[in-house]
Amino acid sequence: MNETSPAIEVRALCKRYGDYEAVRGIDITVARGEVFGLLGPNGAGKTTTVEILEGYRTRTSGEVSVLGHDPAGRSMDLRRRIGIVLQAGGIYSHITPREALKHWASFYPHPRDVEEVLELAGLREKGDVRSRRLSGGQLRRLDFALALVGDPELIFLDEPTTGFDPEARRAAWETVRSLRALGKTILLTTHYLDEAQELADRVAIVKDGRVLAIGPPRELGVGASRYRVAYRGDGQLIEHETDDPTTLLYELTGGALARGQRLEELSVARPTLEDVYLELTADA
Repeated sequence: MNETSPAIEVRALCKRYGDYEAVRGIDITVARGEVFGLLGPNGAGKTTTVEILEGYRTRTSGEVSVLGHDPAGRSMDLRRRIGIVLQAGGIYSHITPREALKHWASFYPHPRDVEEVLELAGLREKGDVRSRRLSGGQLRRLDFALALVGDPELIFLDEPTTGFDPEARRAAWETVRSLRALGKTILLTTHYLDEAQELADRVAIVKDGRVLAIGPPRELGVGASRYRVAYRGDGQLIEHETDDPTTLLYELTGGALARGQRLEELSVARPTLEDVYLELTADA
């Protein structure tokens, strides 16, 4: 396997259920060591696509390569090299995180050290606590840990922070950043656009089984080069869009000074990933 080749390559991927097309010709390439976000509304085809990549669902047509394997073959070599954090997990209530990790580690030829994984997942002090006594956030960290203990090259994170409080979300983000620092490739699906903007190197926005846009979050969409200049005047919020904020600000502030006025709450911002997402996925 060429270590410089993409971790994931998808070409013209389609999935039909009778007359219904859940995925309609998706093309995606994910580089090794990249955090790639897959975004879209419910029913967009994200879960179907990810399940095909994981080998849990067969495709109707198209070409798919995951770490050099066709996941439809469900080879043992591929399974040993990927980790999966499902949207909802579960474990026996009387098992401790340390016991669970030792058991999972026995399935892999070259697992990570259990103590290291506990530390990475933020569970070092909870290693010997029965799972029934763990909080929801701590159980989610255990899901992370179980996916990591086999030392996978590629990790699928499906809505990893759904239901988290803000502190738990930030802790999960740090775990993802730690994985990136270790050189892991991560495919992330999430409904939280701030999460994708914070963590992903690139994202694909999917709707109705098709990719609408793909690229780095801060450069995505036709509005990436535009700036939004906003201020409050005469009690109203006034907004301008421009690709030359310097000239616009000079004109606005110069005019206000000449009139002896203040531009209250003046701000300059680029469109966020959320702005682009909502524009692309809005119904006509």
